[in-house]
Amino acid sequence: MHRPDGPPPPGCPAHQGPATPLYGPDFAADPHAVYQRLRTQGPVAPVELAPRVRATLVTDYRAALEVLRNTDVFGKDARRWRALAEGRVEADNPVVPMMAYRPNCLFSDGDDHRRYRQAVDDSLARIDPNALRGYVERSADSLIDRFTALGEADLLGSYAKTLPLLVFQQLFGCPPELGDRLVEGFSGIFDGVDAERADALITASLVELLRTKREQPGADMTSWLMAHPAQLTDEEMLHQLVVLIGAGTEPQQNLIANALRLLLSDDRFAGDLRGGSMPVEDALDEVLWLDPPMANYGVHYPVADVDFGGTLLREGEPVVVSFAAANTDPSLRSDHRTGNRAHLAWSAGPHHCPAKDAARLIAAVAVERLLDRLPDLELAVPVDRLVWRPGPFHRALTALPVRFPPVPLPVPAPAPDLTGTRRNHRPAPAEHPTAPTPGDSRWTARPAPSQSIPPAATSTGKPPASAPTGRRSLWSSLAAWWRGQ
Repeated sequence: MHRPDGPPPPGCPAHQGPATPLYGPDFAADPHAVYQRLRTQGPVAPVELAPRVRATLVTDYRAALEVLRNTDVFGKDARRWRALAEGRVEADNPVVPMMAYRPNCLFSDGDDHRRYRQAVDDSLARIDPNALRGYVERSADSLIDRFTALGEADLLGSYAKTLPLLVFQQLFGCPPELGDRLVEGFSGIFDGVDAERADALITASLVELLRTKREQPGADMTSWLMAHPAQLTDEEMLHQLVVLIGAGTEPQQNLIANALRLLLSDDRFAGDLRGGSMPVEDALDEVLWLDPPMANYGVHYPVADVDFGGTLLREGEPVVVSFAAANTDPSLRSDHRTGNRAHLAWSAGPHHCPAKDAARLIAAVAVERLLDRLPDLELAVPVDRLVWRPGPFHRALTALPVRFPPVPLPVPAPAPDLTGTRRNHRPAPAEHPTAPTPGDSRWTARPAPSQSIPPAATSTGKPPASAPTGRRSLWSSLAAWWRGQ
């Protein structure tokens, strides 16, 4: 027993001190200094994700792997979140849309998780990487055409933010107007700014997308998920799209922008660029180690009270994995990260990112294409004047201003005109790049997997998928979700 006049026992919750806030401009400006202070408390430390939302942050690499891999002890089903269920966290708190339960592969365990994940994995497997690369290149060229003659640009707003929007519009068969609204919504919940309105905007937009694809299915992720033998309900469809599109927009734009920032500001990379080399893959590895686009997430909930490295973690209280802190654990310190991809930026265990290969391809092509078109690119402000967006989960810039020698668009060779006149006017770049229309068959260079659902229970290859439960109407399901049921 702890004596009142003696030192506190290791990990005693009553003696852990105040929770460190992970929101606001101070944390955004230098999160690694915060992680360094938190490490003095051990492998985990108390934090506050938003006002009145307490959690335990995992800052140790090995401890993070233990949480991510041990789903029998640390569950993902957010219905375990006691503070939310008991009303100690209000439903309109800005971090709730990022943490509350949704029936998808990110927030589920056991048979439900296997069923959702199989549908997602099978659908992602149908995307041909060569077709994806070609679409990213064409989209990138279309965006670069808009500012190449100006000599300056904000690469975040004009490029990194818009490029993933164009890509997921194609991948998900999403009309442009819906895509714009989805990006606005996802930006809102990542920033925690009017998150309740942002969540409603996402829901309404996805309901409209589902209605469109029910009427006009195509060769796209939305249609493939709908047709999968897992027989996802409309509610389940909506929430698979939430996690897939959410991961494909905000984190993707941050990976692109953070890689460009590093390439343009770090002498190890900038020198290679000036010499004609483009060490893009090395820069991506460095960003994924030091400034991963999702810095803190991987939310888990102990299924029972557990002593974790000397700290008592209470049942149903959020345990958040800091991918950024774990990656920079001093015990892993090394000057040779090139080619080392043991980082946790894509998470680990059964809930690792299913689209990491596609995400890395998109980012690499986006950066390579920009540097190929504008090789003399440089930051327009000192790197220490760049501003990071507040928020507990992401690592995101507010802007990335650059300058470069203007490169006028080439004027195409005059074309003969049957009327006797000549035309030499180059049309303005299209609002969206010329590419296959949403649902174009070129996305399906890979056929549907022959084994689309887990085998029967007699097989030892994979555990069986659970049968779909009775279907509720979409609107009653959404209403129940809003009530947290």
